[in-house]
Amino acid sequence: MRAPVFATLSLAGLGVLACAWIGTGARPGAALPAVDAAPPEIARPAPDNTASVLEVLAFLRERHSGLADAELEGVAHAIVEEARRHDLDPHLVLAVIRVESAGYNFAVSHVGAYGLMQVMPATGREMAERLEIDWHGPHTLFDPIANVRIGTAYLRILADRYDGDVPTALAAYNWGPGRIDGFLRRGRNVPGAYIRQVMEAHADTVDALRVTRS
Repeated sequence: MRAPVFATLSLAGLGVLACAWIGTGARPGAALPAVDAAPPEIARPAPDNTASVLEVLAFLRERHSGLADAELEGVAHAIVEEARRHDLDPHLVLAVIRVESAGYNFAVSHVGAYGLMQVMPATGREMAERLEIDWHGPHTLFDPIANVRIGTAYLRILADRYDGDVPTALAAYNWGPGRIDGFLRRGRNVPGAYIRQVMEAHADTVDALRVTRS
C-alpha cells in the first residue's frame, strides 16, 4: 500500500505469471486453492506448521526488523498461521512484507502506511474492528502480530473481491481497490510494476528458503 507505481503489464501476461507463481495451473479468476489442499478424493492431515515457521523465522532474522528475536518468533508463527487461515501462501505474505517494508517493523511510508505490511490507518481501523483487534490509533499497526493479521486478512478480502485473481488483488493492495475498479471499468490494463516486484520477491524468498532447508 505504498505510493502507486506508474507502469502497466498486460493482463494476458499476468495470467501466465500468476499460474506459475501459485503453482496450481489455475487461471486468474479461479478461486485460490487452500494451502496444501489435497484432491477431494484423498484426505490428508492438516499441514504441520513447525517447519514453515522455522523457515520464515530464519528468513526474518536476516532482515533489519527493529524487533527482538523473541518477537520475531511470534511474527513467524503469525505469518504462517494467518496465511493458512486465509488460504494464502506464506511465501506470498513474506514477499509482500519484503516489498512493502523490507521487513522493518517501524516503517512509515510517505503516504502514511504503517508497519511490516504497510497498512493505511483507515484500512487498519476497519480491519481491526472486523478481526476484533483492539485499536489504539495508527500506532496499533506497529504491533507486528496485529499488522500481519490485518494485512493478510485484507489481502484475502481483495483476492475474493477479484474472484481469486491474485495479481489484481496485489495491484489493489498497492493502489487501493477503488482505483483498480476504475481501471477495470474503463477496460484498462491493471498497473503491473508492483505485481512484478512482489512476484520477484516471492521467487527470491522461495529460493532463500530452499537454501535454508538444504
